[in-house]
Amino acid sequence: MSTQTLTIGKALNLGLRRAMEDDAKVVLMGEDIGRLGGVFRITDGLQKDFGEDRVVDTPLAEAGILGTAVGLAMRGYRPVCEIQFDGFVFPAYNQIVTQVAKIHARSRGKLALPIVIRIPFGGGIGAVEHHSESPEAYFAHTPGLKVVAVSNPVDAYFGIQQAIAAPDPVVFLEPKRRYWEKAEVDTDATPDPLFASRVVRGGDDLTLLAYGPMVKTALQAAQAAEEEGRSLEVVDLRTLSPLDLDPVVESVRRTGRCVVVHEAPVTLGLGAEIAARVTETCFHSLEAPVLRVGGYDVPYPPSKLEEEYLPDLDRVLDTVDRAMEF
Repeated sequence: MSTQTLTIGKALNLGLRRAMEDDAKVVLMGEDIGRLGGVFRITDGLQKDFGEDRVVDTPLAEAGILGTAVGLAMRGYRPVCEIQFDGFVFPAYNQIVTQVAKIHARSRGKLALPIVIRIPFGGGIGAVEHHSESPEAYFAHTPGLKVVAVSNPVDAYFGIQQAIAAPDPVVFLEPKRRYWEKAEVDTDATPDPLFASRVVRGGDDLTLLAYGPMVKTALQAAQAAEEEGRSLEVVDLRTLSPLDLDPVVESVRRTGRCVVVHEAPVTLGLGAEIAARVTETCFHSLEAPVLRVGGYDVPYPPSKLEEEYLPDLDRVLDTVDRAMEF
């Protein structure tokens, strides 16, 4: 048994290292990921240990990174592409939705594309424009892609290895403002399945759903609500496509109330799909409409305003109050 205290960033680094040790076909690609170790130092030390052929510093060309990854995957490699910041993914969007997501179907199953696209996502780091996006709905809406959003070091360590081993392309979302959050990780443990939700705090009065950076906020809200005599159950969705709503449905049928939290703008966000499906499945159990908390429908603001933009403890608790008033 090997238990270590790891940050999310370090857990990702060790998970990538383990995957590269286990499979010589795993290749990392991205801007400044080699000698520098990445902007967030997630790949620190890997080029030194595995060489420039397996940890490749690419040009500043996201479409080229993904196009190259498609060719490598067709030849039996398992490319792991780092998009330096979430807002930089859009030059590669055409490659992702028209090639990466479709080649398995286009080839009638003859070609698999085991590509992992790592994207630091979300705000809260005081960055400039194009560095604090939440593009998850674009990818979850695209058939042929799996979309994972980790929230803690344990899922970061095991999840990146599971995503690399998966036969399908995986968009792997990493909450950049949580990179330095710490937890105990037993690297010899048996991990939970990759595409599964998890109840991270039990409760009876309301079901609170979150993923990625908002899981910590949801847990803080549940703690604050407990001091007011309310019992909130918190579910970490973990995977956005496919959505595992079985634990959510079980919870909502018991609590009768549901609030979904995400950083992305509310309109057409993941919360809308979840609200629709929970309502369809749990209609007769609901005591209140499914409510959503998210970013505002404006471009991500300058850093001095981002604390006003991001869903915080007060906004989550205000929405919980609204749900409890029905």
